[in-house]
Amino acid sequence: MPGDGSPVLTGDAGATLAGWAVRDLSVGDLLRETAARWPHRVALTEGLAEGTGGAEGTGGAARRRWTYAALLAESERWARALLARFPPGSRVAVWAPNVPEYQIAQYAIALAGMVMVTVNPAYRPNEARYVLEHAEVVACLTVEGFRGRPLREVAERFAAELPRLELVVDLEDPAEFLAAADPRVELPAVDSHGPAQILYTSGTTGKPKGAVLSHRGMTNNVATAALRITAGKADDVVWLAALPMFHLAGCVVATIGTLSLGGNLLVVRSFEAGAVLRLIAEERVTTTNLVPTLMWALLRHPDFPATDIGSLHSVMLGGATIPPHLVRRVRELGIVPIVGYGLTEAACVSMTEANDPDQDLVETCGRPLPGVEVRVRDPRTGRPCGPGEVGELETRGFHTMLEYFRNPEATAATIDADGWLRTGDLGSVDERGVVRIGGRSKDMIIRGGENVYPREIEDRLIAEDGVHDAAVVGLPDDYYGEIVAAFVQRSPGATVTAARLRDVLRAEMSGYKVPSRWFFVDRFPVTPSGKIQKFELRAGWERGEYAEESLDG
Repeated sequence: MPGDGSPVLTGDAGATLAGWAVRDLSVGDLLRETAARWPHRVALTEGLAEGTGGAEGTGGAARRRWTYAALLAESERWARALLARFPPGSRVAVWAPNVPEYQIAQYAIALAGMVMVTVNPAYRPNEARYVLEHAEVVACLTVEGFRGRPLREVAERFAAELPRLELVVDLEDPAEFLAAADPRVELPAVDSHGPAQILYTSGTTGKPKGAVLSHRGMTNNVATAALRITAGKADDVVWLAALPMFHLAGCVVATIGTLSLGGNLLVVRSFEAGAVLRLIAEERVTTTNLVPTLMWALLRHPDFPATDIGSLHSVMLGGATIPPHLVRRVRELGIVPIVGYGLTEAACVSMTEANDPDQDLVETCGRPLPGVEVRVRDPRTGRPCGPGEVGELETRGFHTMLEYFRNPEATAATIDADGWLRTGDLGSVDERGVVRIGGRSKDMIIRGGENVYPREIEDRLIAEDGVHDAAVVGLPDDYYGEIVAAFVQRSPGATVTAARLRDVLRAEMSGYKVPSRWFFVDRFPVTPSGKIQKFELRAGWERGEYAEESLDG
């Protein structure tokens, strides 16, 4: 407890985790442990390959599969190939879509005592170069190409330009690389407290920063998260991994979560709703984690009504604003909706549970996970916030990042001397310990001295017929300092007007919260994980790219 009397909430282990305690376990050790327990279980399956046009050509026996024994053996071979060239502690990038070799590479890097650096395969060359150079990467494991981008060719060009980058390996053609693996080489002991991965933040507020995550933090945090996500059905898990592996939701939540349960990770190279629906039916998928846009894509696809999704027991929704009506729709289908809150710098912080009250399932992010501490403080004054009061969420525990790589100033600004990590997210914790999220603290608008939290307004707008998505930002104003502006994306064919939306909000909210300026957009600038980049909206507004809609209509 801090000395200022700030209330602190600590996650309870709960009935499903009786006797739970933090374990000093590396990612490689977890793989060995799982393979020893379930050597013949299927651990990894290639779901959809790029260019199949769907599930065709990848069905049934045609899909590549690895048992846990085979996955461990292959990962150890790749680890020895890396150690033939580089010492433990080296940083190795994986720049690829969701191919099964991604998981083999991830485990190999961990077993070799090296640090994995994830790179978005959709990055343009200058973006990828920044990450590879900043992370001081010595090897880049990639693929021939992705969506028309020649990844291997670009990586090889970087290898000729960057002094530290010595090796480029094609994940799908690794024979020459693996020839150097000596089976007699003993793999190193890996410190579970040490770094395992560097994940670069998605950049909603500017240049990406590299969050360094520890082995121990990931293996413990995600093991408890996976039990909540699977909603009491932790046996015979088939986890659809549709979110990109460069992101926390893919390489940590889905990958290590499935590993901790001894489940089958079903990887999807690129998302196409109709093909994914067929895959769910064919492979009897039991759980998945998705962002709202992908969940809507499945629910609205014309094949959805005729597809057998009876095996799908639970879906975790996260990564962006979760509309309550989406949660209700998932629940109406007989699927348990799990709403989670997390961030790159702290993995999984809180989640709902299957037996939560309906209102909590629909409107909150549940309670903190075991061992996770949460508190709420005023983002301007640092004053502790009481139950239900909105402020900036802070968290502390084994789950938080070690640092921002090569950025001590940003690290010091994010993690205080007592280990509390400022999430940058607005939220509240009620008297029962339930967490609600209210947007980014940097997005808070101060209009004439009144704090306005965009998330409250956005949630109401998104629930309105004719609105596909919405973002509320503060724009400069000589009188108020800031005024509230709404950027709205209409649903296809909708004709909703600014005047109508203003009137809806006026009937339910204080006047100072109702946007006074309205802009309709065809699409939003988003991060690779689907989060709206509000700083880009403001920059576009400053450049005159958005036409304001009159409220007289």
